[in-house]
Amino acid sequence: MTKKAILGLLVALGIPLTCYLILQYASKTAVDMPRKYLLDTVLTKVENGKSSTDSIWHKTKNISLVNQLGDTVSLYDLQGKIIVADFFFTSCRSICPRLTRNMAKLQQSFKKGGNVRNKIDTSIVQFVSFTVDPENDSVSVLKNYADRFGVNHNNWWMLTGNRKDIYQFAFEEMKVDQFSEEPISPDFVHTSRFVLIDKDYVVRGYYNGLDTTQMLKLSQDIGVLLLEKDPKKKSGIFKKIIDLSWLWLIIALATSFFVFYMQGRRKING
Repeated sequence: MTKKAILGLLVALGIPLTCYLILQYASKTAVDMPRKYLLDTVLTKVENGKSSTDSIWHKTKNISLVNQLGDTVSLYDLQGKIIVADFFFTSCRSICPRLTRNMAKLQQSFKKGGNVRNKIDTSIVQFVSFTVDPENDSVSVLKNYADRFGVNHNNWWMLTGNRKDIYQFAFEEMKVDQFSEEPISPDFVHTSRFVLIDKDYVVRGYYNGLDTTQMLKLSQDIGVLLLEKDPKKKSGIFKKIIDLSWLWLIIALATSFFVFYMQGRRKING
């Protein structure tokens, strides 16, 4: 094989490979994943004389409360779902009605496709509102409040229960006091924050539920998290080969084109 033939073959193979690498790089950098919050600890590992660190993010603990339909439910019932949570009380005359309206709009936006590129099954996004006045917000009160705002009960819980459990959850598991613009009294949780929790119960964002721009960002981040791959599930080599089938097709076509081209050159030169 001549030097020109070798060079031609390398070019024919190099073009699809280069395109593939560019696409791979672009796909990794194009999506801005919501960062993780609430770091528990950092573990240092030493293997073969080399040290590496592994961040252990806080996993939100389970909590069991009663929803607006009178059902006892737990946070860990929501396996594999993205969760959007907030804190409110039904007699609130300041920010709570606006928070609830914006949450309702968010729920409807996902039902209709909304601000995300593709329509998303609302069953994999769960909205959770914790009352901070459980002494007055009974099941019936929550039900009437939910109906007033057109809440879809299938994927939106309004929860009541033990006040101590709710406040402990807000401060120790959600850390809302650390990520709220307004000061929060330890005796009364009153915050405009919406909290985004991923499928592994790790907090992925805090958003001002009264701000339109922040609500748009929350909607987009939900869509991104739904596409996030589980790092624990590693693809086998066979699956990776299958995933690159289009690349092999391009290489095969390029090689075939090169072979026919060389055969044509031989006939002309012959």
